[in-house]
Amino acid sequence: MLKPLDPLLHSELRLAIISILIGVEDADFVFLRKQTAATAGNLSVQIDKLSTAGYIEVEKSFVGRKPRTLCRITDKGREAFKEYVEAISEYINI
Repeated sequence: MLKPLDPLLHSELRLAIISILIGVEDADFVFLRKQTAATAGNLSVQIDKLSTAGYIEVEKSFVGRKPRTLCRITDKGREAFKEYVEAISEYINI
């Protein structure tokens, strides 16, 4: 029996966000938008979904007068990504 794929990570944009965050200490919204080529609105919605699930932490602040949104992966997010990769590997190795 194949493991079910985490529907939260099975979304292309959410998987891209987690994949980026797994390799860095943190990333700001502008960097994530450039790396994913997502619209600001779509990226914001997907970040909120990942944050609500506890997969990422979001820190909002200001640099001067500019807002800054900083994202970092949580231990729960790392574990979910690991399980997702293991599950997808099973599908590939059939």
